[in-house]
Amino acid sequence: MNKGLISMLMLLVSIFTVGSSGSATAQANTSHPYVICIDPGHQLKGNNQLEPIGPGSSVKKPKVSSGTRGVVTKKPEYVLNLEISLKLKKELEKRGYKVVMTREKHDINLSNKQRSDIANKAKADLFIRIHADGSNSPKTEGFSVLYPAQNNKYTKPIYAKSKSASEFIYNEMKHTTKAKSKGVVPRSDLTGFNWSKVPVTLVEAGFMTSPREDKRLSESSYQNLIVKGISNGVDQFFSKK
Repeated sequence: MNKGLISMLMLLVSIFTVGSSGSATAQANTSHPYVICIDPGHQLKGNNQLEPIGPGSSVKKPKVSSGTRGVVTKKPEYVLNLEISLKLKKELEKRGYKVVMTREKHDINLSNKQRSDIANKAKADLFIRIHADGSNSPKTEGFSVLYPAQNNKYTKPIYAKSKSASEFIYNEMKHTTKAKSKGVVPRSDLTGFNWSKVPVTLVEAGFMTSPREDKRLSESSYQNLIVKGISNGVDQFFSKK
């Protein structure tokens, strides 16, 4: 068999292999994969210095808060966020996406604006922020997915895609985790949204102040379900673009 025919057969096999995996993952596996920026929320030490919540804003908030802590596990939120984020990175790369991380260690000093800057510089097709929630009531449970509000002057160019991605991720997380949920929630006060020039979403994986949910969030098997839900939502988002 001549070399030209062999090359043609190999090309046909690669086309059919990629095509059978679904439109989103097929696109991700081309020579120009979608870029996902993952931001594991918080860090070892909070930074209470102030920064504008958006370009030109006179309203300022702390650069990065310290986050919440597990009521049972005593695990800091920044640790949980990175655990989930590293698993998400591995899964998305497995599906063919290019992943950029804002952090892969705890001892850093990155403001919320700077985290958005990383996503912007990477020209990310989607910016995923990973967090966990806290409440004064130990009975409060449920994950939620946040997106920039429609009337937010800072995020008008990315509103539609951010909302769409958030809805897909929410629906898939609901399906995989079977957890209680608090819906898809618009926000206009988040610095990490307002400085973003790329579509952005924020996953609140659950409440670390709920004894039951705190324990579950640290279970590897449950983290895998969260990651599967997010990743399936990402696939859905890109297949509908």
